[in-house]
Amino acid sequence: MSTLYVTDLDGTLLNSSDQISQYSIQTINGLVAKGMQFTYATARSLVSASVVAKGLATTIPVISYNGSLIINPDTGEVLSALSFTEEEAAYVSGILREHGSNPLVYAYVDCVERVSYVTGRENEGIRRYLDVRKGDRRFRPLVDETCLYQGDIFYFTCIADREELLPLYEIFSGDERFRCTLQQELYRPEYFLEIMPKKASKAEAIKRLKEIWHCDRVVSFGDAVNDIPMFEISDECYAVANAVPELKACATGVIASNDEDGVAKWLLRYSQISCG
Repeated sequence: MSTLYVTDLDGTLLNSSDQISQYSIQTINGLVAKGMQFTYATARSLVSASVVAKGLATTIPVISYNGSLIINPDTGEVLSALSFTEEEAAYVSGILREHGSNPLVYAYVDCVERVSYVTGRENEGIRRYLDVRKGDRRFRPLVDETCLYQGDIFYFTCIADREELLPLYEIFSGDERFRCTLQQELYRPEYFLEIMPKKASKAEAIKRLKEIWHCDRVVSFGDAVNDIPMFEISDECYAVANAVPELKACATGVIASNDEDGVAKWLLRYSQISCG
């Protein structure tokens, strides 16, 4: 039987320094060279993920934006994409305006992937988000909201205190047209509210990739609540030791932490490749 191994990045494969250790890179690349079908599913964009996953063998498509996109990492070809309808995007933007939010709007504008935002209104969390991604060609700073919601929108992110974002989470999480997550940034005080089309999830993207790649089984690894749907559709699923309790409760088992190369060590010991 053919198995697809899928890992989250932040907090799972990445250590607390936001890096993949050389041990993990060498171990996973060695298994991939022997035929292991391995990829990652992340809330990051391919641009951001490619930086932190540099050196990692990705021979099959990867999943980005929490499942909104499935992309060939070598060519940038989008194999599957989910976006909002015009009505859905208009509804989300209207609610965000009512609450005085300053979102990051992810869209294809004139067929180019862009992250649009209004300058002069950035809080500390947004400034940090932009600073750690300096030089990112997707960024599209705007002087006002006139063009903020242009293009084929597929993702919204708001960064702020939990108390500020909770009313928005209650609105969108209760609306069957959308998928919405609210979680704290790793190693940081601010929270991220992410709004996606309903079918955009790591789980749905993995099921699609499983079909494209003709795999029979899925084994997944994660650390956060947004990994729960991925765990629910996996044949086996493993939470790293630093994972949130909610995810551990859904897991087949708990493995070593992200700072202890938990994913790589499990793959070396238990994957079909290492056992073969």
